[in-house]
Amino acid sequence: MPHPPYLSPGYRSTVLRAPSQPPVAFKADPDAIELSSPVFGHQEVGSLDADLTRQHEGEPIGERIIVTGRVLDSGGRPVRGTLVEVWQANAAGRYAHAGDQHPAPLDPNFTGAGRCLTDDEGRYRFVTIKPGAYPWRNHPNAWRPAHIHFSVFGTAFTQRLVTQMYFPGDPLMPFDPIMQSIPDEAARRRLVSSYAHDVTEPEWALGYTFDVVLGRTPVES
Repeated sequence: MPHPPYLSPGYRSTVLRAPSQPPVAFKADPDAIELSSPVFGHQEVGSLDADLTRQHEGEPIGERIIVTGRVLDSGGRPVRGTLVEVWQANAAGRYAHAGDQHPAPLDPNFTGAGRCLTDDEGRYRFVTIKPGAYPWRNHPNAWRPAHIHFSVFGTAFTQRLVTQMYFPGDPLMPFDPIMQSIPDEAARRRLVSSYAHDVTEPEWALGYTFDVVLGRTPVES
């Protein structure tokens, strides 16, 4: 099984949020669920939504990167026209969020969120800044490896996969309870992007590839 268990004691917040009772069937009209679910934005995906470095007046500080890949179904077929969203910390390892108060600088030119639609080949592409590691108080001297959160929507709001993408060679990965909560080593490797020299643009940005395969890419616990 590629997905982490709901309860993983090393990842402390799962102790509070993992279900302790059997699931309860929801008998309401599924169309009613869609009408009452949150709506993620009221505007169409814009031209700057996929470039996190051009959403403000100035350029953000940090190492510019390109992240691209494909969204595929379990049979390897491209998932076309699906909404892919990302969010991340800045180069100093801090989120532009009121809940993040650790002593690292905010970047006024980096919000850390983007979105795009996959093309006919199931491909997405983001330009962003490589995120920094950050402390998270899960255990003594706990640091999250550099990562980017991914959300992939299906044909309805209730069809959503949320996962994380890591960077190759990060020394913090073996110490990360979130990543290590995935029991299968091969599944853990599917969360690590690959450096791609053909995606890298000379004198401008390093390139990384990361495919999301429905049913095989581990979901966020």
